[in-house]
Amino acid sequence: QVQLVESGGGLVQAGGSLRLSCARSGRTFPTYNMAWFRQAPGKEREFVAAIGLTGVDTDYAESGKGRFTISRDNAKNTVYLQMNTLKPEDTAVYYCAAGPYYRRTSSSYSYWGQGTQVTVSS
Repeated sequence: QVQLVESGGGLVQAGGSLRLSCARSGRTFPTYNMAWFRQAPGKEREFVAAIGLTGVDTDYAESGKGRFTISRDNAKNTVYLQMNTLKPEDTAVYYCAAGPYYRRTSSSYSYWGQGTQVTVSS
């Protein structure tokens, strides 16, 4: 099994920053493509960012482009999401995902974390 554990969520003011972390562990440990998704109350889960196996390839949704940065440290088995200039509309539960494909669709990912709440106040 693969386990993903997110951390770093919290309450921030608009314009502030947060850095989310996602640590993974498991008996089998291939390198996976990783992604961040988010889901706000009453809304569909949406893609935020993805990163390829080596960390060179990255992909961002328009909502976070220019404000968010995804990165990974394979030696530490961890992926990060740096979020700057946060807006109230960024408020959501953020989920880390891992899988064999580098895609934007949530159904493409095999493993998911429990989620971490990000709340941005006005």
